[in-house]
Amino acid sequence: MDELVDLYARGDLGGRVVGTAPRSRVRAENLPHAATQVLLRDRAGRVYVHRRTLTKDVYPGMHDVWAGGVVTAGEAPDVAAARELAEELGVRTVVRPCFRYWYADDSANYLACVYEADHPGGEIRHQASEVAAGWWVPWAELLARLADPAWPFTPDGRESVARYARYAA
Repeated sequence: MDELVDLYARGDLGGRVVGTAPRSRVRAENLPHAATQVLLRDRAGRVYVHRRTLTKDVYPGMHDVWAGGVVTAGEAPDVAAARELAEELGVRTVVRPCFRYWYADDSANYLACVYEADHPGGEIRHQASEVAAGWWVPWAELLARLADPAWPFTPDGRESVARYARYAA
């Protein structure tokens, strides 16, 4: 079944919903929607990096630090952020909103609702259809790796890391 996704007014950071469309149409036509991104940190200040599966519809096989995804019809971004973190990494914890911005390229067009969360401890369980592998990386090492444009990292993830670095400074 093709899930319904809320369509958002392009450029509206408040998240004004202007309609709905099936997810397949949102992807095919690159329609403006909302998506969550959650940065997971541990007690040592490291961040969780993962490699996306080769079957992902957007940016397959690339690395990312953001657990997240599309906000479905009628779903609040805060709820979607917690849901996505639990689905993709098996982590249930409090997500804290950081900021929002619009991201658009040839593959994506969405209101990025950016969050952070502290890992409560325990095992990380990858959603097999979404995450191929993952590991903890110190923040400085992540920034050094991102300085290499050849490292296969999601373009929206690069943008969000840069914005998060300014936000957290």
